[in-house]
Formats: sequence, C-alpha cells, structure tokens
Amino acid sequence: MSSAKKIVILGQFGVGKTSLTRRFVDQAFSEDYLVTLGVQIKKKTLTLKNGDELSLIIWDIEGTRSVKDTRASYLLGSQAIIYVFDVTRIETYENLAEEIEILKQHNIPIKVLANKSDLADIKSVLKYVKEHNLDINYFTSAKSGKNVDKAFNELANELGV
Repeated sequence: MSSAKKIVILGQFGVGKTSLTRRFVDQAFSEDYLVTLGVQIKKKTLTLKNGDELSLIIWDIEGTRSVKDTRASYLLGSQAIIYVFDVTRIETYENLAEEIEILKQHNIPIKVLANKSDLADIKSVLKYVKEHNLDINYFTSAKSGKNVDKAFNELANELGV
C-alpha cells in the first residue's frame, strides 16, 4: 500500500531547515546559505517497517520569529510538524516551550530537532533543556547527517499509511 503525508518544517531564520531537508531528500549538504522565500516543497518515498510505502511531502517553510507569524495556509492539511532550532543560537530556542504549545493546537505529531549539533557544546544545551523542561527528539547535524534520516524515518513510521 502507498500513501502520502504532508510534513511542515518550521523554525526561525537560519536554523538549517532547508539543509536538513536537502540532507534527507537528496543526501547532500552545502555550506551556501540560501534564504527560503515562502515555501519550498520536496518529496521522498520511504519503505516503512511494515513494508508499506509512504511518500513524505516536505514543506520547508520560510523562517519566522515565531510560529504565530507562519501563514496558516502553509499548515493546512499537514499530518506532522518538524520544529527546528539552532543549538549555537539560544535566541532560536529560548521560546521553544511557547512555540510548541502553539503548535500542539493542530493536534498532529511534532518532532523537535536541535540542529547544528556538530558546532556546539551539547552539554550547555542539555543543561538549558533540562532547566527549562524542554522536550527535544533529536540532536541533528545537516552537515554530517547525524540523526537526520533517523528523525524523518521515525516520524514516517509513526504516521504509517
């Protein structure tokens, strides 16, 4: 059986949403920073643990200061959200709890990815996460590929067919 699910990737400017998407879909990485204007859509078909095929339609949404600033039309029809922050820039995760609470109103799965983990002292980030009782699903690196496929594949298997 084959089906498709719309996944929306959200987060502030420059956190690596496009790089994570490229790493997952194309198995590629570029040091060049490209600003996403509006939305960029990519597709990847996976074989799930149960043998079914699932196409992820990934909507890479332009960075915003807050998820409240995201156009509602981008979220319509989404079956899951991936929220990305940059471990090297505290301003991208200091309001994480509030952002996730807003996203929970959509009643769909949310995965939180702490990106650029290859560039930071993870201990200080973990300390902040623990102090603020934040829920992070994966520490990722679009550059090295660390946990990128794992995060997307886990989400895909949760969504099923």
